Amino acid sequence: MIYNRKIGILGAGQLGLMMVQACSDWHLQPEFLDPDPNASAKPYAKVELGNFRDYESVMKFGADKDLISFEIEDVNLQALKDLEKMGKKVFPQPRVLEIIKNKWTQKQFLKENEFPTSDFIQFDSQNPESVQFFLPAFWKQNEGGYDGKGVSSVITITDLEKLPSIPGFLEKTVEIEKEIAVIVARNEKGQIQTFPCVEMVFHPEANLVEYLQTPAAISENVDVICKKLAIKLIEKLEMVGLLAVEFFLDQNGKVLVNEMAPRPHNSGHHTIEGNVCSQFQQFWRSILNFPLSETQNIHPFSAMINLIGEPDFEGAPVYQGLEDCLSISGIYPHMYGKQQTRPFRKMGHVTVVANSLADLQQKVSFVKNHLKVIA
Repeated sequence: MIYNRKIGILGAGQLGLMMVQACSDWHLQPEFLDPDPNASAKPYAKVELGNFRDYESVMKFGADKDLISFEIEDVNLQALKDLEKMGKKVFPQPRVLEIIKNKWTQKQFLKENEFPTSDFIQFDSQNPESVQFFLPAFWKQNEGGYDGKGVSSVITITDLEKLPSIPGFLEKTVEIEKEIAVIVARNEKGQIQTFPCVEMVFHPEANLVEYLQTPAAISENVDVICKKLAIKLIEKLEMVGLLAVEFFLDQNGKVLVNEMAPRPHNSGHHTIEGNVCSQFQQFWRSILNFPLSETQNIHPFSAMINLIGEPDFEGAPVYQGLEDCLSISGIYPHMYGKQQTRPFRKMGHVTVVANSLADLQQKVSFVKNHLKVIA
């Protein structure tokens, strides 16, 4: 039933690596397309060297595949559309990717479909004075931003003048109490499952998730609202696959949709050890149209800490303090196999599980203080 389908994935980075690990029990053998000869998934799967942004490369790669997916949004959309027209299954669907990969289009979708989200306006870099009234805000690059790149805080007119001359928009600053994320999956049959809410804490310099924990310290009402909005979003998109939805909880208790990602996501890495089903296995279940798994936490508390390159280090990575962390029960390091570290680059993550919040916080603090990626 499974094995007569050839599966292709665009991108073979850390998400591709964890996709392979998650489907190994079923002996699935997906093939990957990636321009990096040292891509993270390469030691564990067939990786074809090629540019997933290039139309011809994607068409050639997909020609003999029955099912095609991706682990990065920055892929050739037209090729995916044409492969779908040829009868290939492409999940998530190209029309969904078209909405989400451009953050401006994504915000318009949210507004047009009456999802609560922060205010936003277009930004013309040639005329910054015209939007001075909208400050303070965040500037967001329309396409290509990731891991905090392509996002800038804008407080004054001087900050506006420093922004790059590429397509972007301004999003009104929200007085945030917490940032929450929910991962939701949907298969072709229309079955839907959400993972428990997680609470995210961002790195003050790198503007990416430093660590997250679950269960999130939110009211039952907020928990229900976030999950209902995630379900409503994947239903409105009629999407097949895994959708990560990030929310702002503002200081007035209002829930706002921040951003979406149509793939496994950093906010779900803890599920490998922390839940009855990982986000990566749920990804496979959803795109293969298998029954979706239950998703409940299997430990009272769990967390995920991103391992990022230390400032002022660049070169072959050294994981300082790894043995210290491995000596403690409930700490699970994951390395992505990247051959070069640089400041704030994601090099791996650590899952922590615990029986109490105090124990969780102690372990998270230990990892943050002891496990460093240097060169």
